[in-house]
Amino acid sequence: MGRVAGPITRTVADAALAMSILARPDTRDHMAAPFPEADWTLAPRSLRGLRIGLLMDAGCGLPVDAETAAAVEAAARLFEAEGAVVEPIRPFLTRAMLDGVDRFWRARAWADVRKLPGPRRDAILPFIRAWAESGAALSEEEVFDGYTQSVEIRIAAHRASLDWGFILSPTAPVAAFDAALPCPTNDVARPFEHIAFTLPYNMSDQPAASINCGYTAAGLPIGLQIAGQRFDDMGVLGVARGFEICRGAQRPWPMELM
Repeated sequence: MGRVAGPITRTVADAALAMSILARPDTRDHMAAPFPEADWTLAPRSLRGLRIGLLMDAGCGLPVDAETAAAVEAAARLFEAEGAVVEPIRPFLTRAMLDGVDRFWRARAWADVRKLPGPRRDAILPFIRAWAESGAALSEEEVFDGYTQSVEIRIAAHRASLDWGFILSPTAPVAAFDAALPCPTNDVARPFEHIAFTLPYNMSDQPAASINCGYTAAGLPIGLQIAGQRFDDMGVLGVARGFEICRGAQRPWPMELM
């Protein structure tokens, strides 16, 4: 949630209801888009005839684990069974893009951290502090190149989506990792290996929804990402609702023990 507003809801309809508020323009945001004229009371969308790309390789980052791959591919087959045309697409994110964004964000974080007084800097989690402080060693050229990689990601994501109404992929290459870890690798040098599927759409202004499509042997949910064209929030929500209906009953939500 670091770059975009992403409500977590129990149903797709609830996500659409949240969007009816989130999509409103805010005069404090100089980049706010006009409020879309949309009926956010969501109706299911037929999957028949949709052209859908299936992205199973992000191009870099952690490899997709077997359980995640199986669940996402099963979801793609369900789309096909409902009449959608699903075809695999090639990765479009590169190592240079992912590393460039990492460099730029390190420098951006260091610009903030370096201004903090000692006690406040000492309160930062050691992993985050080490990641931010590494930005001090970056040259101006490295930082600028990192920023330009954000633009390259935007271009690549847009081009990859031109021939498809929607793109399916894993939300992440692995299921939920230990909550005590800052990232799956727990490595300051490789902090973004798990975001290669989601990062492109955060950079390109394209809406994307994550919806459960299965479970690991340990019972952890597996996310299916549904990404659409720029500004087609209602399209993404409609397709997610269509899949939500087709996928069948889900396991009960965990309830806190009193």
